[in-house]
Amino acid sequence: MQSTGMSLPHRASHFAGLFLLLLCCWATLGQAMTDEAIASLRQETRDIFYHGYDNYMKYAFPEDELRPLTCAPLTRDRANPAHIEVNDVLGNYSLTLIDSLSTLAILASSPPPAKHGRNKPLQDFQDGIQLLVENYGDGSEGLAGQGKRARGFDLDSKVQVFETVIRGVGGLLSAHLFAVGELPIRGYEPTVELKKKREGIFWRNGLVYDGQLLRLAKDLADRLMPAFHTPTGLPYPRVNLRHGVPFYANSPYNTDAEHGQCGKDPDDKGIEITETCSAGAGSLVLEFATLSRLTGDQKYEIAAKDAFWSVWNRRSSIGLIGAGVDAETGHWVSGYTGIGAGIDSFFEYSLKTHILLSGLPFDQEHAGVDSPDAFLRAWEDAHEGIKRHIYRGATHHHPHYIQVDLWTGAMRAFWIDSLSAYYQGLLTLAGKLDEAIETHLLYTALWTRYSAMPERWSAASGNIESGLRWWGGRPEFIESTWYLYRATQDPWYLHVGEMTLRDIKRRCWTKCGWAGLHDVRTGELSDRMESFFLGETAKYLFLLFDPSHPLNTRDEPIVFTTEGHPLVIPKRLRQSKFSHKSHPAPAWQPTPGVCALPPEPIPFSISATAARADIFHAASLARLHLMPTIETLDSPLVEFNADHPSISVSDIRSPSNYTYYPWTLPPELIPHNATSSVMATRSTFDLSFPNLPNSVQVGALQRVNEGVLVNSMSGLRLGMVRESDVLFTDRVSLDEQFRIYAISNVALGRDEKVYMSRSTIDSTNPLDPYFTRTRDSQVLDLVIDVSPATDSTASSSSLSELLDDALGEKSNLSNLEFMDDFEIEVNAEDLEEPSYLSSLLASLQALLAAPTSTSTVSSSSQPAPSKKPQTERHSIYATLPTGPGAAPLPDVSDPELSYSEGNPLVWSTIYVHPTPLCDERLPADVARKYQIIAIPRGGCSFSTKLHNIPAFPPKSGSLQMVVIVSFSEHEVPEYEWAEEEEARQADEAASQPSKSRMSKHAKDEKQRPVKEETKQRATEHDDEEAPPRSKMSNRKSAPKPPPQTSIPLVQPLLDESQFTPTGLPRPNPIPLIMVSGGDETIEMLKRASGIGVRRRYYFLSQGIKISNLIVL
Repeated sequence: MQSTGMSLPHRASHFAGLFLLLLCCWATLGQAMTDEAIASLRQETRDIFYHGYDNYMKYAFPEDELRPLTCAPLTRDRANPAHIEVNDVLGNYSLTLIDSLSTLAILASSPPPAKHGRNKPLQDFQDGIQLLVENYGDGSEGLAGQGKRARGFDLDSKVQVFETVIRGVGGLLSAHLFAVGELPIRGYEPTVELKKKREGIFWRNGLVYDGQLLRLAKDLADRLMPAFHTPTGLPYPRVNLRHGVPFYANSPYNTDAEHGQCGKDPDDKGIEITETCSAGAGSLVLEFATLSRLTGDQKYEIAAKDAFWSVWNRRSSIGLIGAGVDAETGHWVSGYTGIGAGIDSFFEYSLKTHILLSGLPFDQEHAGVDSPDAFLRAWEDAHEGIKRHIYRGATHHHPHYIQVDLWTGAMRAFWIDSLSAYYQGLLTLAGKLDEAIETHLLYTALWTRYSAMPERWSAASGNIESGLRWWGGRPEFIESTWYLYRATQDPWYLHVGEMTLRDIKRRCWTKCGWAGLHDVRTGELSDRMESFFLGETAKYLFLLFDPSHPLNTRDEPIVFTTEGHPLVIPKRLRQSKFSHKSHPAPAWQPTPGVCALPPEPIPFSISATAARADIFHAASLARLHLMPTIETLDSPLVEFNADHPSISVSDIRSPSNYTYYPWTLPPELIPHNATSSVMATRSTFDLSFPNLPNSVQVGALQRVNEGVLVNSMSGLRLGMVRESDVLFTDRVSLDEQFRIYAISNVALGRDEKVYMSRSTIDSTNPLDPYFTRTRDSQVLDLVIDVSPATDSTASSSSLSELLDDALGEKSNLSNLEFMDDFEIEVNAEDLEEPSYLSSLLASLQALLAAPTSTSTVSSSSQPAPSKKPQTERHSIYATLPTGPGAAPLPDVSDPELSYSEGNPLVWSTIYVHPTPLCDERLPADVARKYQIIAIPRGGCSFSTKLHNIPAFPPKSGSLQMVVIVSFSEHEVPEYEWAEEEEARQADEAASQPSKSRMSKHAKDEKQRPVKEETKQRATEHDDEEAPPRSKMSNRKSAPKPPPQTSIPLVQPLLDESQFTPTGLPRPNPIPLIMVSGGDETIEMLKRASGIGVRRRYYFLSQGIKISNLIVL
């Protein structure tokens, strides 16, 4: 019979082909953004830039910025010097052109098709440089250095140091690197030529480029240097480009009568605030380090690094830095901190400095402040503090960052500012991709809601905070979107960029440029186009839509400054005069970095981000679901659509609806069966105590170090949260526990503790299930009464006088240089018999032990009454044993912590064994005569030590407890991160010395008086024990906070039941505890007149420990 069907192999092949066909159809329907769509967005971004740039050049150049509503230039407000929003930035030096040059260079790598192969962005880039040289000279000292407007930047403009560095100096340096080919422009290969006695790069516009922008950058930086001469190393916030700092009365320039600026302009000498910010003082290293490496003058890099460390060394004990800091006193001006305004770029520059300078020579003698790894360590420590105290996790609706107390980490405000949107890009650059993706979602939802990023928004109220409702064209959100797309290649971020592009065109377009939004809710425009809109916002959008751009593919340590200017140190400078002789490597070495992998794609989905289960958590926090549905949008763009290529109908149309975000997201990117995960919640409750009669409420709470001391339980209310804690950046997880996060409406930091004395908690019910007092079975305190040391150090004054007369000024033998090289070779066998050397040493010892002469006291004088040395009571942290051999402590009462003769400790006979008691038995009478036996740790197990103690009759005067004394070599880190932490602390201690290096590089005439004084004081304070201080200042920096990490003492393990030396079970097991301290503790025990133990207690609530409640 003939078969009408297919054979099994053919049928399987048919179904496989059908499956592949369906898969291809699905991929075609649900694909990522096409190359054509990306190219179209790239062209729209190019049009956005040129609409702003062409109108600036037409209506505003050579002034600083453009007024897009009135088609006029925006200049300094000389009538109102206090108008710092304008005057701090606008220095009257064609700011927008300088800020736009690097964007033009980036556009030049992907020019639009043009006739005759003309590269319009490259030509505009070269023409812009030519215009700068014509107006401000070429930076030289000759005739060519004089421009139409000024010689260099010799301008009577008081500007902010930070803004001038990042916009002016950074823009000039970046454009210079593009001009000479160190930064890539596709198709542009400059070569230095010699023609007609001119050497340089010959351009078609007639300009011979020979480093004009670099010389102008140096001229501008030199005019900023007077601001760096402060007592702290923190630069003054403002400087006059022509006159320096005559308005700061305490500047060294104004305190030198002969060479200073005193009296030169008395009308200008007034009260000027000295408050700067962490970002403004600490975010100068990228520009100044590049300038130093290109010019060979170290003073700029030294100054910027000095300022950076002056900020970082003032961080609080929990690793946070504040926003405002006084440049003269070094004191923090405000107690609030976060990741946004006033702080933001400090973190950015800590990581990017490491990248920019990696592989380059540095000052090995000051590696702790000069090496690239030092900046990496600062970033890692800063991020750890942020993640611990400022970051709020998924249990707070959706992960985000808040404002906290600088010193405690307690919550202070819920607002988020637009500047903080940079942080996700920084996290991506650091390889912390998960944190970057999850926190970026909230900013995306906020932009979707407002079609811009409001200056400040409250996560608590869901509304704009304090009326700060404007968006001036800031680039930070777009910048982070670009970083995330480069790291993940997720098309989600392309649609986020598309959303920002559409909203900018729809809301900010004017006939003469791009305006900022004065109110993101109403669309009211402001008459200002900030220079960073062309310098950053348009730049990052273009790079987002140009995946093959050289800056997206080049493998070099290129970094973007906080103003969006790319910088790189040329390879030819890697062997330079900055190199020093080799030194031992620091103890702390960075962990080799590994680029984080993007999230794994979910099967049959296009975007891993769109398929996240928490994507609508961020939308809910942004209140996106409460937005009204908008069917149509009115826009002035429609009437200009036909005449302006930068406008399209898609700018005002959403493919889905505005409850999805970004609102440009195609529906096919959302999985058809996507389900939002259940929102995480925190288990919290308040524990209230009744008002007690006759209780005093005043002083019930007292702020102490690391927390709050509770002096009364009357009316107390404790806010508690149940959570699991982590240590050391999520490396070690702890069990769930309760933490007191607020006490009587006073918010507490994550690491703050609540202290209560035993007398305070006496009034509570110890069996209350919500507040149960429990004895700690793991730790206690060993209390020791230490008798005063016997005075055996008296020496003969006649011998001292003899030595002083003989040695003169060299009486301090430890200061004699020859002592380091003086060696005595002694045969050990010769010491067994008397010799001249042994006799001499014996004589010296006898002289030093002789009683002090009292010949100067007259016979009639009465000796002054001497105060009897008092016994001191010490408390030492101790751990209790675990295992089958552990025995309970004797039932004795807890002693008081203060000593008095009326409250002696319970045990008074102490024996300290000299060896670890591993290979020998304890003498039989010791256990019968002494109540306490101290044994050094090590050599054998704890059970073996107890096994070598003979049996003894249980009496009050016989052995009551064994104390094991641990030494530092026994307390090894249990985890690798602990070893890293020890190495970090050792490196910090080793790198503390730091000498002033500024003075020898000061070349300006005004700096000479400061130069001499700085050099002199640097010599006077060249002390190896000195803490790090400003290399440009004359005083020491604020001390570094102590390290917060220590290795805890473990519980001793008694792995077997206790036996006597004869092998019989011990009828009365011996209690044992372990303390640390090594030789110091041994000496205390030898001098001890009494010993006791004091139990520790903690509290449980519903059977779970309250982690930060400490009973004193």
